[in-house]
Amino acid sequence: MENQVLAVIIDYDAGNLRSVERACREVGVSAEITADPDRLATADRIIFPGVGAAGSAMKSLRARGMDEALREAIASGTPVLGICLGLQISLDHSEENDTDTLGLIPGQVRRFAFDRPDLKVPHMGWNEVRVVRPHPLLEGVEPGDEFYFVHGYYPQPASPDEVFAVTDYEIEFACALGRGNYFGMQCHPEKSGRIGLDVLARFGRWDGSC
Repeated sequence: MENQVLAVIIDYDAGNLRSVERACREVGVSAEITADPDRLATADRIIFPGVGAAGSAMKSLRARGMDEALREAIASGTPVLGICLGLQISLDHSEENDTDTLGLIPGQVRRFAFDRPDLKVPHMGWNEVRVVRPHPLLEGVEPGDEFYFVHGYYPQPASPDEVFAVTDYEIEFACALGRGNYFGMQCHPEKSGRIGLDVLARFGRWDGSC
């Protein structure tokens, strides 16, 4: 497959960039990692991944001017995919480090808190993702399909209208959120085998509409 779409992967010292880049290329999406906020304005697509802590992530984004560049790209209509921490810091506030975040989608990020000792935090492993509202990036995801998760916090959006998929870890929580040309997943599509690669392939074709 020819590389026809350029996906810019935001580098803000939050890790997991190379695996996302490799996964994109595997499905025919040309990927480029950048810490230059000006590069976001010329991208066909933007991927906003992340593994780490909300406080340090927001500090790095602001220091590089990536926070405003990302907002401007979304306002211009560029399709954006948030992954894991990238999704979490797209909401208004995270309990992790008591951090004000980007506010792309209204809501909070909460820490898992369980009384059962067998429920470990962070949550790591494969979980079924259940589509509750159709979205172009989730087309073809069927009941029973599992994605890979690694996280100690989970998104709690203000409106159910922006929830497209849910999963369970003792509690049910939103794992795929969207608003306009922004879509975010708590799981890691780049680590979820063929089903996750299919999400990235669809992202490469997505025009930002629902």
